[in-house]
Amino acid sequence: MTQPKHSSDEALKRWRDACGFVKNPKRRFRFTANIEKRNEAAAMRRTNQKLRIAVLVSKAAFHLMNGAESSSDALPEEFKEAGFGISADDASSIVESHNPEKLKSHGGVDGVAKQLKTSTTNGLAMDAKDLTLRQQLYGTNEFTEREQRSFWVFVFEALQDMTLMVLAVCAFVSLIVGIATEGWPMGAHDGLGIVASILLVVFVTATSDYRQSLQFRDLDKEKKKISIQVTRNGYRQKLSIYELLPGDIVHLGIGDQVPADGLFLSGFAVSIDESSLTGESEPVKVNAENPYLLSGTKVQDGSCKMLVVTVGMRTQWGKLMATLTEGGNDETPLQVKLNGVATIIGKIGLLFAIVTFAVLVQKLFASKLVEGSQWSWSGDDALLLLEYFAIAVTIVVVAVPEGLPLAVTLSLAFAMKKMMNDKALVRNLAACETMGSATTICSDKTGTLTTNHMTVVKSCICMNVDSEEIPESAKRILVQSIFTNTGGEVVVNKDGKREILGSPTDTAILEFGLSLGGDFQTERQSTKVLRVEPFNSTKKQMGVVLELPEGGVRAHCKGASEIVLAACDKAINENGEVVALDEESVNRLKSTIDSFAGEALRTLCLAYIDLESGFSAETPIPSNGYTCIGIVGIKDPVRPGVKESVALCRSAGITVRMVTGDNITTAKAIARECGILTDDGIAIEGPDFREKSLKELLEIIPKIQVMARSSPLDKHMLVRHLRTTFGEVVAVTGDGTNDAPALHEADIGLAMGIAGTEVAKESADVIILDDNFSTIVTVAKWGRSVYVNIQKFVQFQLTVNIVALIVNFTSACLTGSAPLTAVQLLWVNMIMDTLGALALATEPPNDELMKRTPVGRKGNFISNVMWRNIFGQAVYQFVVIWLLQSKGKSFFGLDGDDSDLILNTLIFNSFVFCQLFNEVNSREMEKVDVLDGILKNKVFVSVIAATVFFQVVIVEYLGTFANTSPLTATQWLFNVFTGFLSMPIAVFLKRIPV
Repeated sequence: MTQPKHSSDEALKRWRDACGFVKNPKRRFRFTANIEKRNEAAAMRRTNQKLRIAVLVSKAAFHLMNGAESSSDALPEEFKEAGFGISADDASSIVESHNPEKLKSHGGVDGVAKQLKTSTTNGLAMDAKDLTLRQQLYGTNEFTEREQRSFWVFVFEALQDMTLMVLAVCAFVSLIVGIATEGWPMGAHDGLGIVASILLVVFVTATSDYRQSLQFRDLDKEKKKISIQVTRNGYRQKLSIYELLPGDIVHLGIGDQVPADGLFLSGFAVSIDESSLTGESEPVKVNAENPYLLSGTKVQDGSCKMLVVTVGMRTQWGKLMATLTEGGNDETPLQVKLNGVATIIGKIGLLFAIVTFAVLVQKLFASKLVEGSQWSWSGDDALLLLEYFAIAVTIVVVAVPEGLPLAVTLSLAFAMKKMMNDKALVRNLAACETMGSATTICSDKTGTLTTNHMTVVKSCICMNVDSEEIPESAKRILVQSIFTNTGGEVVVNKDGKREILGSPTDTAILEFGLSLGGDFQTERQSTKVLRVEPFNSTKKQMGVVLELPEGGVRAHCKGASEIVLAACDKAINENGEVVALDEESVNRLKSTIDSFAGEALRTLCLAYIDLESGFSAETPIPSNGYTCIGIVGIKDPVRPGVKESVALCRSAGITVRMVTGDNITTAKAIARECGILTDDGIAIEGPDFREKSLKELLEIIPKIQVMARSSPLDKHMLVRHLRTTFGEVVAVTGDGTNDAPALHEADIGLAMGIAGTEVAKESADVIILDDNFSTIVTVAKWGRSVYVNIQKFVQFQLTVNIVALIVNFTSACLTGSAPLTAVQLLWVNMIMDTLGALALATEPPNDELMKRTPVGRKGNFISNVMWRNIFGQAVYQFVVIWLLQSKGKSFFGLDGDDSDLILNTLIFNSFVFCQLFNEVNSREMEKVDVLDGILKNKVFVSVIAATVFFQVVIVEYLGTFANTSPLTATQWLFNVFTGFLSMPIAVFLKRIPV
């Protein structure tokens, strides 16, 4: 059995081999993983580093042998005329070669910047004309994509169906024999009828598949939309990575993807994960000595400014992508289940087809033996044998429910497109359906349950709460701490207005610093930064070491209040004096923290320590001995609609748990406001959780509703236990790089589109574009919709399969003929396969879906309710057709030469109308009112209307090709009535308890 995600190649190959009986492998496995290509890509990544070295060595040897001129002498004319000092190829080779001598020959990083006509401070300064010229010479930051396959490729693939090819051969033989015995055009009707049906099936199938491929292509484009902070024309701004040009100055932080090949300008503690490019898992340190940054790699730690040198297909990532093809998505659990169902039914259908053919041929031989003409065979006998063979092949066409796994793809493609409008981008196909089974959502607090628009509303500076007067000496230290120990910036935008950039927390504190009269640029320019330790969710604090203008070294620390306060042994008092922290003062500050947290405020403590002048940049920032400056309380309001969404989850049987790095008092206050924390629930801190024994964990995990001060490992541990020990289907939200393990471990990883890092997004299955918890609930609703829609389609299709098999088989055994011809069966196949999938697999979700309990991990896909409906309807339809076969002629008074043709037309028409009304019944598996909201689903109404229209045309006007005869109004009314009767029967069946 394959997993919802991260299935091994062996598991994928094992089930693929198990699906041995497949009519059209090209179509069946089109939207699934290409294991060979995936392995090929992995091997190429592993050898990429060796390949790069080999290429560089050969290039160097070539230059030595040919005495090539230096790059500066070989500058192409068009670059010289434009005023550039380096060509696109030469710029590319600087990063590609990792050769310090080559970089030195261009004057180092500053020299390259000069040759690219850019400023390392203000970035590119250019107008539209300069931009166009730079794009023409250096290229754009876009990668060559595989050409979209044309519609005719899908037509060709639809023709690869084994049974359709056999039918095409039958049609060809039928044409030759028919024309030879009956002449043109009479002898060609049967053959042309089959050919027309095959072409209709092929073109409808190809159209459906082509539309799906376009939807997936659009979604792929959405996945690749990444924005990055860039300094251009003297302003820091957000640009799409596709707009980047050589000479741009890019700002990178933890979790960012490096958008182009470039060189390190300035930064601290930068380590890069190059595994996506080289296959090496060991992070690479990037600094002034090793300044090379490669496109497609990710920032694992630290932050820096980068000079873009090479873009697009000239980058290492671009060159690698040019040699790779996509490996595709893993099969989803439903695709696996339904492939199994299709294979089993297909084998049964093949057996029935062989027996049916044998029975029909035996009846023909028996009749010829009775007549004594067993040694005399005419062209009509040959055509009859050919028709029997065509019927047998068509039974296989109808019996193999090839549409089952493809309906999953169709439904998922439809849902993914609609979910984009609901602010959710699906990266992993399986996530759509798995989300429908989710029993638990572990959600972040900040930005998901809250708005992420933060403001400092309370403060305790110099031991005084909300004091208007702060001593000047204390204010200087406070402002210095705020403006230097931050990941944010205060800049002037294009309109000349002040703008604060950075995370919501940084923005709130910078705003507070400005309100105190501080000047960001003055503070930043007056001190020299020696070391930066960025915030991470394990330490829950960040720090910076400064060289002060008056001499001396000072470290500032900011982070979780109780953690930073525990590192302090002194504090600034109301007079601005540094005093020792006694027990009373510590308790006073702790009660202030609890008071702020009780008001649902996020609390941060700011502290500093003066260090000895000989401090080295390599020395870690001290972990204790700090002086407390103050505590700030930040308000982050709960998002509108969250409380209602949590209540909706509860009614749907989904448990919502809050997992946050915040103080437990703050977390509990917010959780109560959201309706997450109830009287019988537990709120626990991460450090306490990880100390529990396995026995204690088994007891408390089901009751945990809030986990505060959690580390990424705590989150991972909680998710793992919920999944493996308790069998829950777990959805997890995350935005930081450290959330990647939990997102990877979860059944459904949900990354935040606004606050989330690129690393988190890559590990996630769904990206919540508006960071809103209500959108997560919408994803769950869509997941349930996908699951239920596919169940509806399976119920509908299996009913048709069973009836078509039994009717043709029993009829062949009892009467020696099949009531449904090859052309008619092909039309029925199209109704139940492509058109049925379109009608039932694209139903939008309704509110009733969230009133059911989740399926969970062990729920049966084909439920007892479905089997009840399938067999009930199959029995009714079989009885209708059997009665028509046995009593139809006498009931309708048929006694002419065409009585058999009219009777078979009535059987065919009744069969189609029973399917049509059963399609309406299948809209609801348990609910009696199947017409509720039917007119809102335009696709469903269009499919039903089109089917009725074409059925009338086939019966009334295409009799020669389809072996039908025009019917009277009474006969039409009878067919419609027998079809309609399936609706009250469906109501009766739904009232039978299961």
